Amino acid sequence: MPDNSTQTYVYAYAAVSAADGELDILILPQVNNHCIQIFLNEVASRHRNDRIILALDEAGWHCSHSLKLPHNLRLLMPPPYSPEFNPAKNLWDQPREKSFHNRVFDSLDALENHLEVAMRDMEKDRECVYSLVA
Repeated sequence: MPDNSTQTYVYAYAAVSAADGELDILILPQVNNHCIQIFLNEVASRHRNDRIILALDEAGWHCSHSLKLPHNLRLLMPPPYSPEFNPAKNLWDQPREKSFHNRVFDSLDALENHLEVAMRDMEKDRECVYSLVA
């Protein structure tokens, strides 16, 4: 019998403005220092003329001393067990309930393609995002 116990993952990284619902999402293959650096650089480059304070939890890859912060981005580490200080935490119920409930995918690529569409739709709906995070 084939071994079906191997699990493969894909990760959505998100930064959201609680002031107006603007959302930036990247889908990356891992959660580690390299991927969070890619994400931080992307967010900073999308908002070159803004000063960004990004709230993150204290996951190891968020706190790494090897991160090189872009000039316009600073990290804020709220106290542990305080998700109310990180507006992005409220985002994930929306796609889980609207796009992924009772779904089975034939492959990781099919799941990632579906996730990409769901995340793009969410990025476009600033009013909905704002209602989730404000």
